[in-house]
Amino acid sequence: MLHFPILRKGEPYRSVDVTVTPHHRTREMFVEISQANSGLIRRDLLDQKSAKRALDQFSVADLIGICKKAGEEFLHGNLPLGDTQQSPEDYVRQLSATTGMPYVMVRRNMRKVYGVMVEMAAVLRGLSRGLDLSILDRGFGSVDGQAVSYFPRTDSLGIVLPNNSPGVHSLWIPSFALKVPLVLKPGSAEPWTPYRIVQALIRAGAPKEAFSLYPADHAGGSEILRRCGRGMVFGDVSSTKVWANDPRVEVHGPGYSKIVFGDDEADNWEKYLDIIAASIVENGGRSCVNASGVWTPRHGKKIAEALAARLASIRPLPADNDNAQISPFADGNVGRRISAMVDNDLDGALDVSAQFRGAERIAELDGCTYLLPTIVSCGADHPMAIREFLFPFASVVEAPEADMPEVLGPTLVVTAITNNPQFRQRLLTSPHVGRLNFGAIQTNVISWDQPHEGNLFDHLYARRAFQMAG
Repeated sequence: MLHFPILRKGEPYRSVDVTVTPHHRTREMFVEISQANSGLIRRDLLDQKSAKRALDQFSVADLIGICKKAGEEFLHGNLPLGDTQQSPEDYVRQLSATTGMPYVMVRRNMRKVYGVMVEMAAVLRGLSRGLDLSILDRGFGSVDGQAVSYFPRTDSLGIVLPNNSPGVHSLWIPSFALKVPLVLKPGSAEPWTPYRIVQALIRAGAPKEAFSLYPADHAGGSEILRRCGRGMVFGDVSSTKVWANDPRVEVHGPGYSKIVFGDDEADNWEKYLDIIAASIVENGGRSCVNASGVWTPRHGKKIAEALAARLASIRPLPADNDNAQISPFADGNVGRRISAMVDNDLDGALDVSAQFRGAERIAELDGCTYLLPTIVSCGADHPMAIREFLFPFASVVEAPEADMPEVLGPTLVVTAITNNPQFRQRLLTSPHVGRLNFGAIQTNVISWDQPHEGNLFDHLYARRAFQMAG
């Protein structure tokens, strides 16, 4: 059986404590994963400075060059995986085996990760607002004739990673290019992507000491977040709320992303149906940037029915079918519980999809459990108006433009379909909107030179007051 090791400052380590993860379809044991206990993590993280010193030997420009080479290795190379080698196709099959994600979606996410790595210079320009990054090498410099100095807030960035989508891993790669070592706790079903990224960076010339990867339980993840000076955590509300008020930890929870119509464009909703449907369905609906709400001042019933009819044709397909649009749940019981949650919360809301796809939301194929796309119609004060699930789900809500954006609640991405300058200005000044798109832009189309749910540069670096005598 394939063995997945711990990485301790880049060195593979086989633990006596292992978990065995099954294939999502056959349920046969697929991979043995070494587990790091809290004591091992705590001991290793007593020394974080040596990893920082290893990265400090490189300039930011050097690290950007390494990222570019590593992108090619990630996409095309045969890279180490424990005692064996992993080809790109091995990676696709292995990730699909433990998560259920169809091959076509894995490959699309590979391209996203590749894009961030090869375009790292542009990504850092966006995150740093165009700062001359050689200032980070020297510690000081000049911007528009003014002396400036930046210092790192931490010797490492600790991250508790999710299982939902490989593309999310592109969010932490800039930490390496910004000279901050990484301490990663991968998702139990998706350790493949962070491990492959790390091996690609090492192959491209990165110091191996800059990377530690600890498959672990929740206690191990908490140990990482406590011991590292800066952290990131991905997960649902229940798993992230403990870190919500810790300024050292950047929390990435549900997105509640939305398409929002203004009064001036609500009558033209049919023009935007493709954009709305793609925002809901792409990547299997499992990303925080997928739309989980469509808010409009009128025509809510028509929009809901048109979306439900459009999405009713989506059905389970084998993992190797390039037309696959939804993913099975690696644990079918999770899918059944989610479907029950939807049904239990419908009181006063309508599952519009039921009249087009049939009453049954759960579908089975080759022993795997899927949830079919679901469009719900409800009022702005209904609990389903602001819900998010791990499958293509969206509520269609009618609300007056005058009540928006306040009534929307916290929202990671808003695609605002309006030309009304007053409404646009209210959205621009809202503290509840993370990313903002004006016009027909899918919520899940990301510009990687823009901050995503916080700014990684500001999270890792602080500017100090600085003067120097001439």
